[in-house]
Order: sequence, then C-alpha cells, then structure tokens
Amino acid sequence: MSKSLHIRKLVGVGLVFFAASGLTAVDTDTARLIQKKISQIEPEIIRIRRFIHMNPELGNREFETAKLIASKLLALGLDVETGVAHTGVVGVLHGDLPGETVAVRADMDALPIQELTSVSFKSLNTGIMHACGHDMHTAIVLGTAYVLSSMKARIKGRIKFIFQPAEEGSPTGEEGGASLMIKEGVLQNPDVKAIFGLHVWPEDVGRILFAPGAVMAASDGFSVTVKGKSAHGARPHEGIDAVAISAHIIVNIHSMISRFTDATDPSVVSVGTINGGSRSNIIADSVSFEGTIRTLSEKNRNKIRLLIEDIVRGTTRTYGAEYEFVYRKGTPPLYNHPELAKILEPTIQSVLGSENVLPLQAQMVSEDFASYGLQIPGFYFFLGVKNPAKTTTPPLHSPYFNPDERAIPIGIKVLSHILLDSLDYQSRSHRDLF
Repeated sequence: MSKSLHIRKLVGVGLVFFAASGLTAVDTDTARLIQKKISQIEPEIIRIRRFIHMNPELGNREFETAKLIASKLLALGLDVETGVAHTGVVGVLHGDLPGETVAVRADMDALPIQELTSVSFKSLNTGIMHACGHDMHTAIVLGTAYVLSSMKARIKGRIKFIFQPAEEGSPTGEEGGASLMIKEGVLQNPDVKAIFGLHVWPEDVGRILFAPGAVMAASDGFSVTVKGKSAHGARPHEGIDAVAISAHIIVNIHSMISRFTDATDPSVVSVGTINGGSRSNIIADSVSFEGTIRTLSEKNRNKIRLLIEDIVRGTTRTYGAEYEFVYRKGTPPLYNHPELAKILEPTIQSVLGSENVLPLQAQMVSEDFASYGLQIPGFYFFLGVKNPAKTTTPPLHSPYFNPDERAIPIGIKVLSHILLDSLDYQSRSHRDLF
C-alpha cells in the first residue's frame, strides 16, 4: 500500500477536505516563523518551567503560579481573566482575521509528594512536587501563547489559553478543576468550538501518542462498612465476623471483572484501604474499606457500580451482617472526538514525521480534561519526555519523576500547528468542526 493511500485510509473525510483545500499543515512560511520564534523563546520558557517546578502549589492554592502566568499573558497583549475557579487564569488571543474560537488547556497544580530528584531546581516547598508534569504543561501552553501572539495577522479567529487549577483534586469541601471552570463559563464569551490538551508521558522525546475514542478512564470511588457483632476470638460462633465477611467481599469484587464484564471493554477495580478490629483475639464488629473503579465506557461504569453493591448486599446477608455502601462518581472517560483526531493527524505527522506519531493504547488512569469533552469536541495527546538514551524513566507521580526538557519546544510546535490548522479548517469549511 502506498504511503498516500495508507494515510487516506486512516483519516478519511478529514483528509479529503485538507487535500481538496490544499491544506495539509500550516504553510511553509508560517511553519518557519513558528520554529524561529520557538528558538528565540525556548531559554525563557525553560526558566519559567524551572521556577514553577521549584515553587509547586497544590490544587486551588496555585496563587503565585497564577500571578506569574497572568503577568506573562498580559505582557503578550492577551485579554486576561484571573480568579476563575479559585486560581484559574484565562487569556484570549484575538487574531486579525475573522473566525471561530478554539481553546488549549494546561493544568497548574502539584502533588503532595516529597521530591527526591537531584536536579538543581528541585522543589523548595516541603512535601509538594510537580510529579505529574503540570509544570511542563503550563510552560508548553504558555510558550504556545508566546509563539502565536507574535503572528496575530495569520490567526483566523481567537484562541483561549486556559490555565486550570486542581486537576489532581480539590481540598476537602471545595469545588475545583475542570468542572468548576466550565461552571464559571470558561467555554463561553466567546463560545469555544473545540478544545485541546496534552500530557507528558514516559515515551521517548520527539514522539507523540494519541488515538480516537476513549483514551483515559473514568475514575470513581466507593467505600464499604461491614457491621458485624463482636465476640471472643476463641468463640467466633457467638459473633458476626466483619473481617471474614469483608475478605469474602473483596475477593469477589476483584473476581467479578473477569466474569461479569466484556474483556474487550477494559475495567479495573482495586481496593486500596481496609481498616477494622482492635485486638488479635477479638472478633471485629466493624470493618471499612475503600476502592477505585476505572472504566472506559459508561455501560461498564454503571454496571460495575451495581455489581459491587450486589456483592456487598449478598455477602453480608449470607453471614447476618449489615452494611453501608457509598459510591462517588468522579471524572468521566476522556474521549477524543474521532473526526477531530482524523483532521489533525496529518498536521501532527507533518510536524514530527509519521514515524514519530504512535497509536495510543487506552490508559486506565484518569484526567479531568474529560469534562470539557462532555461539552464540546476535544483532542488530547501524549508527549514523550523520556531521554531516548535511557532504557527506563521514573513514572508519573514518582518522587523521582524528571521529564526531559527537550520535549518543551516539541510540545509548543505541535500545539501551535494544531491550533492554527483547526481555526483554518473551520474558516475554509465555513462550518463548525463537526
């Protein structure tokens, strides 16, 4: 099969439009300007990334990070709004040419992890670290604003740069993250037609991974309290053993995935904590445990919730115990709109070369970027940050996580092309992306 025929098979109608319009990527002159600007700003963006890394802040507490971002966006001439969803920052870049509005989102918060790397710019805040790469995301999206603000004459419409707090979760009792950003109107005034995002990933620098459809899982939680009856450990028949009952429940929960869900529709259920009992020779009258549920489809998401409670109910009834069951619905699955993925695949291939654009296997971790995709078409990709000379790299959420900064200019370049091409597509087709 020829290369052109293979690509046409991959991207279908999206490629037909691009080919018909003569647009397979940003034009050569614009691409050259993007690369020149990236080379100019790269040292400053890396300095900003290192400053953010040294001064990490937890969700809904990104006060200094937000001030820094807002000041940079204002200096670029963007319309800037602060205090969105507590500490969020939104900058709007108005192009000189008419068109629609698209958005790009970066998350800003760090994790409650003590950094153990040996980098010179390691965290100065005890017990807090950018162990998930949000400092990289912020720097890349800010760098994209630097690049595109220098070429407003070529922009057909507007670009919203969304810097979001609390992707990792809000403090107890507080709202936050993508859902609160949406509630406070971040996708309106002007209305956003499509949104883009990225995440650093332990793949070689220079590579991008993405796929259409569900690419990250929904993340829900549950807690169970088994209520039995205390007795002497030597006379268990006089009590109702909450420990033994909980053990049966947990084993059955872990076994149900392979017997009650479709193997081609992945799901994960894990019990992470269990607490109960007071002494080794006393039958426990109460045991509590908590777990997480990861699903790629709403079908499994709803089914597994019912299955877990059925197991809890049936097991406790068998042994004469009572129970409390609480289910907490969290982040939905992250969904890449298939047509948008097809439209943008030639763009990404033109930037990096088709050999560096890899298919992504769906991941069972979660990302609240998914909430935007429930409102408008979204596209999310993974950016390689592993030094190719190394065989392994510390994973996300590790105290040793240390992404390769050579990925920063690559991320800026890919985002710059994606944003310009998506606006150009809408302008040329005289319709929304979908």
